[in-house]
Amino acid sequence: MRQKEYHAVVVGAGPNGLAAAITLAQAGQRVLVIEARDKVGGAASSAELTLPGFIHDLGSAVHPFGVGSSFFQALPLERYGLRWVQPPTPVAHPFDNGDAALLERSIRATGATLGRDAAAYWRLMAPLVRGWPRIAPTVINPLSFPRHPFAVARFGIYALLSIRLLAQTLFREEPARGLLAGLGAHSFLTMEAPFSAASGLVLGVLGHVVGWPSPRGGAQAIADALARYLIDLGGTIITDQRIEHWDDLPVASAALFDTTPRQLLDIAGDRLPDSYRRKLQRFRQGPGIFKVDYALDGSIPWAAPACARAGTVHIGGTLDEIAVSERAPHRGQFVERPYVLLAQPTLFDDSRAPRGKHIVWAYCHVPRGSREDMTARIDAQIERFAPGFRERIIARSTMDSAAMEAYNANLIGGDISGGLPNWRQLVTRPVVSLNPYATPAAGIYLCSSSTPPGPGVHGMCGYHAARAVLRDLRANKLEQSR
Repeated sequence: MRQKEYHAVVVGAGPNGLAAAITLAQAGQRVLVIEARDKVGGAASSAELTLPGFIHDLGSAVHPFGVGSSFFQALPLERYGLRWVQPPTPVAHPFDNGDAALLERSIRATGATLGRDAAAYWRLMAPLVRGWPRIAPTVINPLSFPRHPFAVARFGIYALLSIRLLAQTLFREEPARGLLAGLGAHSFLTMEAPFSAASGLVLGVLGHVVGWPSPRGGAQAIADALARYLIDLGGTIITDQRIEHWDDLPVASAALFDTTPRQLLDIAGDRLPDSYRRKLQRFRQGPGIFKVDYALDGSIPWAAPACARAGTVHIGGTLDEIAVSERAPHRGQFVERPYVLLAQPTLFDDSRAPRGKHIVWAYCHVPRGSREDMTARIDAQIERFAPGFRERIIARSTMDSAAMEAYNANLIGGDISGGLPNWRQLVTRPVVSLNPYATPAAGIYLCSSSTPPGPGVHGMCGYHAARAVLRDLRANKLEQSR
């Protein structure tokens, strides 16, 4: 039998894989991380996609979950180069009349853009923002009993609802309804789906509590900081090495997979019980995305000037229009006016483009695996709220859903959420289990966004998985796992 060089091996160097490795290394474990690509980061990476000197984010771009992550906050990541850039306004949501609803850091300032719904917005958000320190532990540790059940229950009553029901019940006018719909559409669920309000509320609260920043220099800065800290802890990272079968792994007590269930089945399916394999095969992926990265010779000429203060702009118009757009991918359909998520980081971070130039990151939701070219429709949606936008484009880079998966195998069919976060799979992902990170096979764990608390660059999935490994090591459950 080969001697074990490592206590644990982690497959995948995305934020969750690196978080798992760091947690194990902090506990004195010898850890190896193996990454298929030539650099760490996974869906949190950056590159010159359009022109030299224009640094675009290949996956995630704006990180309210990252700056709000209790795991990241506990690490000395600033020492390793991570700097958060906070735009004055987290989110803008423009309308056809030239106005925009704004998610400001202040609840009252947000309400000032919502007309007659200012008071209703205050009644919704103020208790959640005040209670966030008591609510957050349950959101990021969803399998634990809440220490503050009344605060969590208030949040849960709203979170269980659909975005449409919540918006139409609380608000009378389109600015507030549209703003809430734009937040909720991050979930990839339809506006009518139960639990679609959960994502919108969390993102809204985070906007008030911690903002929606981007890392200076791009998302790669998050992964690079995590990797440098891991190496200083004694961890080892190998890149450009793809794991296709269990026998490709070095001998270790535990193997953690920062992958989807499908990839776990491909690599280690023959080591898993039939019943568990069948459960993983039933795990549902969400819709895909079509992404466009722009190089511009000037900033976006928004009709609503306040949009230039926002790091993120939700382009979709009214609640009803967004509802039509978000319903279509679930039906295998496309719309002419898709809901577009747009980030404009160079308004606040001049390190990512030549002087006077800008980058823009934008995507819309499409049916999973789609090869449909949505470039013209995304261009038109931006132009609709920023006349003259097209004239400022000097280069584009596009990725359809198939290209997203080719770039990162975790993004199956362009699904960037690690699986559809609907009511069945929001907490009980990838299967119903009190310990969703451990598989029935000793020594095999999932640590990706396909486990709780789900999508977002926060590292919590990896942290929780590593804690499960450490508990099993202490209980001597892994001695014979390899």
